[in-house]
Amino acid sequence: GVYEALGAGIKLKQTDVAFRVNFATEKNGKIIDRRAGRNGYRLDELAEELDGMKIGGVRVILKHTVEHRGVLVLRGKNISSDVSDTDPHKLGPELKPRPTSRKQSATRTAKILNQFLENARKIMKDSPVNKSRKRKGLLVANALLLRGPGKYEKVECIKDRYGITATGIAGGALYKGVARFVGMKVPDVPGATGDKNTDLNAKADAAINANTDFVFLHVKATDSFSHDRDFVGKKNFIEKVDKQVVSKVRNEFDVIFVSGDHSTFSSLGEHTPDPVPFIIYGDENVIRQDLGLFSERYAALGQYRINGLDVLPILLSKAGYGIKFGE
Repeated sequence: GVYEALGAGIKLKQTDVAFRVNFATEKNGKIIDRRAGRNGYRLDELAEELDGMKIGGVRVILKHTVEHRGVLVLRGKNISSDVSDTDPHKLGPELKPRPTSRKQSATRTAKILNQFLENARKIMKDSPVNKSRKRKGLLVANALLLRGPGKYEKVECIKDRYGITATGIAGGALYKGVARFVGMKVPDVPGATGDKNTDLNAKADAAINANTDFVFLHVKATDSFSHDRDFVGKKNFIEKVDKQVVSKVRNEFDVIFVSGDHSTFSSLGEHTPDPVPFIIYGDENVIRQDLGLFSERYAALGQYRINGLDVLPILLSKAGYGIKFGE
């Protein structure tokens, strides 16, 4: 929630509680689509109808971000992030927020959220936005699914920890938020939409022109295609990324790392715990392995097994920024 809020441009206070939000479709008390068809048509207007509501002295901030996604922030006194998600992560009954600790503030926050969601359902049901969506043959967005509650706290920035300047390039609010959280510059890239229509060439150009030591460039659509079980769409989009991003930047940086933050199987439409393939591209500092193709099966034949915390130190070392011990 904190990352989504930062990515959406919301300046958080340390007393705020932030959630990621899915605009979803509910029918007869059950969620029939967790993403309202993954279509963001007029959801910014719907969010504005719900934004600013006050319950028990707590202000509710709601903002649409990309596709079906949004962010909700509670701002007020005596509130807690110790509350449960309402997203069931599957089709079926919507969950109710409940306190996850015995703190009085957690109980109060759960009650505020329950009241807000009840009020929101009534507003969304009669909203002209949903009437318009229905006329266009789109799924209505008549439910909000909340997850990932958190409170903002300041952390050591990437410049202080690693001694490098950094830029984050993304379309989705969550990834912009991660970059801002650790002190990266986050430029507004025209055409970077965070969906399958994102301008990959514009993102590649932004990376090349970032003028910082390190660039984090995120692409969301491959994951979205997997969640929609669209194998062919994912395959075609990976090819676009290869042509419009990787091929374009490969000679502009000393070291390039290509990977993902998790596996998402197109056959299942879900995240899985399987190892994620990665490739490091560079000059004489990178040992070449002739594995054939870059894929899950071929990567499994490689000699490296690393966890996420190892990635940045390895890349810094390959680029000549690493800390050396001894001579």
